[in-house]
Amino acid sequence: MKPHRVFIAINLPDEAKEKLLAYKNKWAEVPAKWTTPENLHITLAFLGNTSDQELAEVCELMREVGERHKPFSVDITRITYGPDARRPRMIWALIEKSPELLALQQDVEKTLEQGSSQTFSPHLTLARLKAFELRRMEPEEIPEIDEEILISIPVQSIEVMESQLKRSGPQYTICQSVVL
Repeated sequence: MKPHRVFIAINLPDEAKEKLLAYKNKWAEVPAKWTTPENLHITLAFLGNTSDQELAEVCELMREVGERHKPFSVDITRITYGPDARRPRMIWALIEKSPELLALQQDVEKTLEQGSSQTFSPHLTLARLKAFELRRMEPEEIPEIDEEILISIPVQSIEVMESQLKRSGPQYTICQSVVL
């Protein structure tokens, strides 16, 4: 059986997705492939390839995590180039590191026994830059993207998600939604 490419995420309400993706019009001249609304999420942990049995175990473990947390809100505070503004590869919406979000993310990693070597940097990928086209632009032609915003997102569940890589880009499906 084919392995599942799995991650744990927080999905966004449709209204927040619409507000975020409306920035595509503001920066239409930026050579980028914008994320589709159904692919906007906050990744808490990436597991990679898992078997059917491992996926079932992950779903059960995340149910236990959900029982330990209450609903909360997170604030999206800025849109900027990411992960490094000097050599950008994406357009990101940055999320404030609230104590509740950090506790949830750490609990997910600890429960999965997946100590990450990377620091958790909560963000949403709004667009992937087209590097070749970007390099062809003069530096002064590249628009500055660094805007403060405030969109509050209710977090009432976490999702065990599967990613399938397709020619058109990644396609995500929810394996299990866990209410907090």
